[in-house]
Amino acid sequence: MSAESGLSTFRDKNGLWDNHAIDDVASPEGWARNRELVLNFYNERRRKMWACQPNAGHLGLVQLEADYDVEIVTQNIDNLHERAGSTRVLHLHGELSKARSTLDPDLVSDIGEHDILPGSKCARGSQLRPHIVWFGEDVPLFPRATEIVGAADIVVIIGTSLSVYPAASLINFAQSQAQIFLIDPKPKPTKRPLTVIAATATEGVAQLIRMLNGSSTTQVA
Repeated sequence: MSAESGLSTFRDKNGLWDNHAIDDVASPEGWARNRELVLNFYNERRRKMWACQPNAGHLGLVQLEADYDVEIVTQNIDNLHERAGSTRVLHLHGELSKARSTLDPDLVSDIGEHDILPGSKCARGSQLRPHIVWFGEDVPLFPRATEIVGAADIVVIIGTSLSVYPAASLINFAQSQAQIFLIDPKPKPTKRPLTVIAATATEGVAQLIRMLNGSSTTQVA
């Protein structure tokens, strides 16, 4: 979703995982081995995020709120949906603009554009870490995400590899009568019947809006 804003994806060629070992920067074990490396990795991501702007895909989803009850469930950890103006965004994998305590995962603070440094402490005195769900960790917001998808009349999947679980399984929670759209320039086959829009996020959301024009359904996830 954010690639056209200039943010690197994780899994595509020349993506972030081509240049960083997952175990080093996105796992509890990597954090235990080298906190400074992990902090630097996410500080760099945060700076890049704030240097980028929402693209037409983000803005198109905001436009849909004029006629639809839109809830966004995203795997992205940037804040471009919010900066575009979307009012209901659930971040499955965490948020770059927040930090949390290493002692209490519920002790989360908004850090905006600031770096997290070795020695940055939470209110309880423990080292702050990125508010990111790393590989091997629970995804605490997943149950809420299943509720959102399960209640939707229209489900729109945008720019995901459909290979990262549990997020990839969310499509299975859609109602049998729900309309499902998949926006991706290289869509992968799925077991669920759906409408494929083989385009980038910016082009695909514009096509989606045209296709939904005149629809009587009101809830989109």
